Amino acid sequence: MTTARRAFLKTATGAFGAVALAPWIREAEAAQADLVARARATVADAVLASARRLGASYADVRVSRYRVESIATREQQVQNVSRTQTAGFGVRVLVNGTWGFAASPTLTAEEAQRVTAAAVEIARANARLQRRKIELAPAATIETSWKSAFERDPFDVAVDEKLQFLLKLNAAAAATKGVSFVSSSMLWVSEEKYLATSDGSRIEQYAIRASPEFEVTAVDSKSGDFQTRESLAGARSMGYEFMSNYPWMAEAQRAGEDAVEMLSARPVEPGQYDLVLDPSHLWLTIHESIGHSTELDRALGWEANYAGGSFLTLTSMGNVRIGSPIVNFVADRTQPAGLATVGYDDEGVAAQRWHLVKDGIFVDWQTTRDLAPLVGRKSSYGCLHSASWDAVPIPRMPNVSLEPSQQLASLAELVSGVERGILIHGAGSYSIDQQRYNFQFGGQTFREIVKGRIGGMLRDVAYQSRTTDFWQACDGLGGPETYRLDGSFYDGKGEPVQSSRVSHGAPAARFRRIHVLNTGRR
Repeated sequence: MTTARRAFLKTATGAFGAVALAPWIREAEAAQADLVARARATVADAVLASARRLGASYADVRVSRYRVESIATREQQVQNVSRTQTAGFGVRVLVNGTWGFAASPTLTAEEAQRVTAAAVEIARANARLQRRKIELAPAATIETSWKSAFERDPFDVAVDEKLQFLLKLNAAAAATKGVSFVSSSMLWVSEEKYLATSDGSRIEQYAIRASPEFEVTAVDSKSGDFQTRESLAGARSMGYEFMSNYPWMAEAQRAGEDAVEMLSARPVEPGQYDLVLDPSHLWLTIHESIGHSTELDRALGWEANYAGGSFLTLTSMGNVRIGSPIVNFVADRTQPAGLATVGYDDEGVAAQRWHLVKDGIFVDWQTTRDLAPLVGRKSSYGCLHSASWDAVPIPRMPNVSLEPSQQLASLAELVSGVERGILIHGAGSYSIDQQRYNFQFGGQTFREIVKGRIGGMLRDVAYQSRTTDFWQACDGLGGPETYRLDGSFYDGKGEPVQSSRVSHGAPAARFRRIHVLNTGRR
């Protein structure tokens, strides 16, 4: 069953026109929720019975329901309010050591039997091309339910309350003289999954994820130059309380001031600089250079056709120095507010926390039940995920974070040790090669550091390095008080592409003698 409905706006003459969800939208959501709740056990039983009868050595089924709400504004105008929902089930079977998958939006026992037969047929067809039979690491049998931590379900919050918040945010950003344009939005996603496996697991999960953001643009009418500053707060797995426990209004005002200041910023002189990177910037560098390079399927070449492989190989574990001795990266599917945080992955493996890099040395991979045996692991780290009910589950990145120093070092202390450097906030443009090795990153704002003091704004800044050179150049980490979690809704992988959500935490960090170029020079 799939429904996609749009709530069209009814705006009054004032800035805050009354907007509410039509009653039929609530009724449609309630009807779909009731159908899924009543049908999921029936569908699961039919799938597992059919898979066993058709010769599958293993099978799992995910009955899932998703809701998405998107709200967008510009200055004091409402641009869009939309609400969609979709539900269905996906079946994965293992036949003769080969995977098969099929899915449907029709939640009936008859359809479950048909889809399971299709998945088995696909597995048998795939087996003709399979070079090595798939082996699964064992997993515990689990019967439980899990819900992500949130205080206020955003789908229960009135649309008008959300709109008023965004319009107030726009006004705060536009208060600075010289700001020309402001846009803001909220994106809320709810994910309900019911997993049943032939191993006997039955797991129900419900998660809320949030991605509010804004963008401020200042224009110099004389020169035609314009500069844009985006919000620094990343997406998180939180409820509507995110809009009150983060200083959105203060940041919007600061963003307006930054955008105007950027118009008169001095172009950076290319050369080598010490960099002090704020967590709002560093999360993306972590994602691209560490998060992707430690995906085992990528290192095996399974992702090379779409998004590249990895400079790491099967012999790298324990043998490759990625960072300096103070650099420790953890993979964590239990991290509070993490976008990749779950109770269990899509084959019933409990969420875990483990080191990918310890004391600068690469020590472990991201694994699933069929990847773990390939590197001698007897159990999976629980990294299997499907982006929708109709998407085949594939290995996906957990939250990957840089651990802070336990020395309680502050941003000011990191800056004080820099003679000639740049302080960078916010994620910007980036480029990285197919092996996740050579890269270039920009940012949102750049401030000069001279003799341990933060100075004026710079512009046209990007830095270049190699993954191992960069992380080995890290000689200072902020303490826990500088640590922050950021992330993205849009981590693409697979063919057809699946867009997943993942977070990366980091403290403020210092890197020595990194090559900086001027992106504005021709």
